[in-house]
Amino acid sequence: MTHTKKSKMHNNEWHQTLKRYLSRKKDSKKDHEEGNADEMDEFTHFYKSWKGLPANFQNKPRLFSKLPSEREPLQLKIREESRAVFLQRRSRELLDNDELQKLWFLLDNHHTPPLHGEEQMISYDDFLAVKTQAGLKCQPFFQATVFCKLVQSDPFGRISIMQFFNYVMRKVWLHQTRIGLSLYDVAGLGYLKESDLENYILELIPTLPQLNGLERSFYSFYVCTAVRKFFFFLDPLHTGRIKIQDILACSFLDDLLELRDEELSKELQESNWFSAPSALRVYGQYLNLDKDRNGMLSKQELARYGTGTLTDVFLDRVFQECLTYEGEMDYKTYLDFVLAMENRREPQALRYLFRIIDVQHRGYLNVFSLNFFFRAIQEQMKLHGQEPVSFQDVKDEIFDMVKPCDPLHITLQDLIKSGKGDTVVSILIDLNDFWTYENREYLVPELTEEATAS
Repeated sequence: MTHTKKSKMHNNEWHQTLKRYLSRKKDSKKDHEEGNADEMDEFTHFYKSWKGLPANFQNKPRLFSKLPSEREPLQLKIREESRAVFLQRRSRELLDNDELQKLWFLLDNHHTPPLHGEEQMISYDDFLAVKTQAGLKCQPFFQATVFCKLVQSDPFGRISIMQFFNYVMRKVWLHQTRIGLSLYDVAGLGYLKESDLENYILELIPTLPQLNGLERSFYSFYVCTAVRKFFFFLDPLHTGRIKIQDILACSFLDDLLELRDEELSKELQESNWFSAPSALRVYGQYLNLDKDRNGMLSKQELARYGTGTLTDVFLDRVFQECLTYEGEMDYKTYLDFVLAMENRREPQALRYLFRIIDVQHRGYLNVFSLNFFFRAIQEQMKLHGQEPVSFQDVKDEIFDMVKPCDPLHITLQDLIKSGKGDTVVSILIDLNDFWTYENREYLVPELTEEATAS
């Protein structure tokens, strides 16, 4: 007899045992003690029978099914297709342009006089009237909680039609974007790996008019530049993946999709990390630093970054802590360095720089750590013919600025909480920044005079 037949017979016997047990419990007319004894015998027999079943017949619910592996291409394809069908269905549930236009006309026709300044307003009764005509897709937006959130200072308790419509537009955009990002989440686990986000941005480029001038040969460098900002700020622990909800919650996608505006001003382009001018600027700087044209940066080449006044001690630590290839830095590692240096007020940048300054790997800065870096500043001052500043004075200023919980140790959280972390880091690693800090009392009046004259 095969194992399958034995299993089926075992399974039938188990069900028959359970049926007898339940029937006996219901119909028994015996006295209480006798009934309990019989029930215990039947239950014992039932339990032993159940324990002897093969695992696949114990009828346990499956709480988790592992993802198909690369060796199971058919299962992978089925999963991929089913996810695509599901996301397409969710996409069809969203408001399209015609439906949004219809919603605006309904709101416009049902606005509640008088105007509030120049804005059209709508009362809750008219809000509900629009709800009845807006269609099923719009119903989730017409909730009392939504109306209450948008009520502000109107004396009649109304809300702005424009604010409500912008709220709907924002929600629709978020859902559309989430669906778009989820298409690249091959595993369906709610996060994107670096390669997933690279594919998303690469396929997004043709839809962004502000990037029309980019040559195709530069696409890979542009994608790398764009993706690094997401991972630098949203994956500071280097897990290699970012939650889709974190991507939606930050402002980076707004900045990226701002490039759809064909009339985006030059100032906004220059301040937008994802714009073509910004990406070309960063990549151009990298090429200019790479004097030997080997595609990598040595410590001596990186020393020319910015004003060229970063200390040797700091640069040594950068190359000790950051990923390098035979002692040289590639473009991706350089991007992390640039993002840290250009955003020193941000916690993620301070985390990056703190790891470099924490030379003893103790999780805090002490007098030794501060002196270790400041001695390099003092040596550079001597080389430039400047009178060195006392370390004791600088150390006291740093502790006064940060006000750490422990008077002898400065943690990363102390730096972030103080709001002075960027200043502390700057005066320890860059002679030019230290000189600017030391002469701030003289520089501020000069800058004020120049601004007044202009």
